[in-house]
Amino acid sequence: MIISLDKNTLERLTKTELEIIHFINGHEEELPGLSIVDIAFETYSSPSTVSRAIRKCGLNGFSELRYRSGYKAKSEEIQSMNELFNKTLIEAQAVHERISLTDILAVIKSLNEAGEISVFARGLTKYVGQEFSLKLQLLNYHVFFTDDPNIMQIKATKLRKEDILFILSLNGETPELVSAAATAYQRGNCVITCCCNDNSKLITYSEHSLIGFKHSHQAIKEFEVSSRIPLYMICRIIIDYISFYS
Repeated sequence: MIISLDKNTLERLTKTELEIIHFINGHEEELPGLSIVDIAFETYSSPSTVSRAIRKCGLNGFSELRYRSGYKAKSEEIQSMNELFNKTLIEAQAVHERISLTDILAVIKSLNEAGEISVFARGLTKYVGQEFSLKLQLLNYHVFFTDDPNIMQIKATKLRKEDILFILSLNGETPELVSAAATAYQRGNCVITCCCNDNSKLITYSEHSLIGFKHSHQAIKEFEVSSRIPLYMICRIIIDYISFYS
């Protein structure tokens, strides 16, 4: 039985929710292959009802249930895949816990007051920067994006007083990004850093810093390719807030 039912839990569950838990406990071996939509279909309920039933039983949600079921699975492939799912979940949860709401709001306020927003990023992080820049442009912000180190140095010396430099970097130690941040800072411009390193040199030159969580897991170890999920998440939060509330 993957979900234990005591007297207190039984009293909290509705008839439909109890049927869902019975279904889950009765299909423990098949559970790794089922999605929350599958369970809802089989129990004539909805994904939200399934999620609520699981939470009433003391679990954090379907992700924890799937992790438990994968851990108990006999298949090594299922166990391995479950571990990968859990790494992504840990990464997302850690970003949510680390980011200050007041810091996010301060960054958005600065973006709203900016003349031009220059977005700098290097390596694979440039794809985060490109998407972030495009979405800001669609929201009618004046945005300039580059991943070219030479252009970065020139652009940093030509920022106007009302312009902002927004830097995206996983480690926050890329020399050309640090150099551009230092130049903009010395000229009195607002520098915003979004990275995953509490000790980043970029923070020294930043008025606002949004620090995400970097998981030790690397997708391609030979090339030190780490996940950019934290950076994507932070940028998405900014865009979503601006889109819905500004």
